[in-house]
Amino acid sequence: MPDKKDDPCDALPHPAAEYCRVPDDADGPPGNGGGSGAVTEGASDLVMDLAKTLIDALYGLLAPEKAWAPKRTDSWVYQQFLWLGQHLSVAIFTCVVVVCALTAWQGVPRLRQMGASTGWTLAAVAMMASIPGAVELLHKAVSAAFRAAFADGQGTLLATIEADLKATQSWDPVPVLLLVAALVVALAFAALVFMTRQLGILVFVCMAPVVLAALARGGDMTAVKLWAQRLLGLLFAPFALLLVTPFVSLTRGALVLDAVLLVAADAIMLRMIFHGVPYLGPRIAGAARSVVERNTHSKIVRAVVRAGSPDVYEEENSPRVPRTVDTPGRAATQDSGVLLAAYGVKAPSRPGRLTTASYIDKAQREEGDRQARAVQVQRVRRQARAAADRLPTPPAPLPPPARSDGPPPST
Repeated sequence: MPDKKDDPCDALPHPAAEYCRVPDDADGPPGNGGGSGAVTEGASDLVMDLAKTLIDALYGLLAPEKAWAPKRTDSWVYQQFLWLGQHLSVAIFTCVVVVCALTAWQGVPRLRQMGASTGWTLAAVAMMASIPGAVELLHKAVSAAFRAAFADGQGTLLATIEADLKATQSWDPVPVLLLVAALVVALAFAALVFMTRQLGILVFVCMAPVVLAALARGGDMTAVKLWAQRLLGLLFAPFALLLVTPFVSLTRGALVLDAVLLVAADAIMLRMIFHGVPYLGPRIAGAARSVVERNTHSKIVRAVVRAGSPDVYEEENSPRVPRTVDTPGRAATQDSGVLLAAYGVKAPSRPGRLTTASYIDKAQREEGDRQARAVQVQRVRRQARAAADRLPTPPAPLPPPARSDGPPPST
């Protein structure tokens, strides 16, 4: 046998390297005792390694240790937005000072406005320089909390899956294969979550100076609150998997039920990520649902995708009734309108209306309901006529006595 440092089997992963080092006259790989059980036990080890690799990949995609957003203000990409935000703040502050000087005859109100603008301008410039570091620290804290909750906790879904795989003795291939398939599907969703979160965090961090510059007008927090809500939604999105944690105790030892819970968690993640992230949601979710419904006839799979992407109407302006959502373009327009309003610019808004596809869908639904109501009314009328025909004919009423205009007869 060659020397260990020149052993070609070292280039193979475990347990393939052990199989490579087994002599030709041996009955089976070392450590398995030979015989027919060696292949089964080796396959079980391979399945364990595959499941462990998939779970580690899920951790890495849902809670990455590094973000694509800049960590410090010296990043070239962030420097451009920081320069723009600082100059916007100075320009707005200058305009406020000029307006207060021209209307100084009003006295104390203009002095208060100038003092508020001065304080908010300084606060906005300071916050611009601290946003990258704050977002990086928050991202690391969220990732560490996610890993601690899912890796160390015994009541979480992925930890329960690992424990069930280790405790399984019979190695029935059907539940194991179902679980591996569910892990692969979860990995695809995790990749989509990773791309959405990383790109969204990058965009929102770079837009921070422009949004914070609006505070120089006097502390208008509308645009800042909207920006913070979007960013926090992106950062805390992976914790949607914690919603299935209360049901984990019911599936201990059952790999099939673990797979069902994992698919349910995928559906919750799909709904929360797509509908929680602006500009990206309903259209992609609806397209994914259409693809699944066109390529499969399984009622269970269709129920899962409908739970993740329910029927909604896309509305091009503010919602008028429940179950309506904004189109991605209209959502972006509304957010930009909020930012322009923070700068004092009133953006024109069109009246609310449904998109063409949603209007056609709504008209078809209303037409179907109208036809169903017409059929029901006709059926009720026929039943009423039939019941009326079966009733006996009432006798004709007696005619009233004839009245004479003369005096009554004498007795």
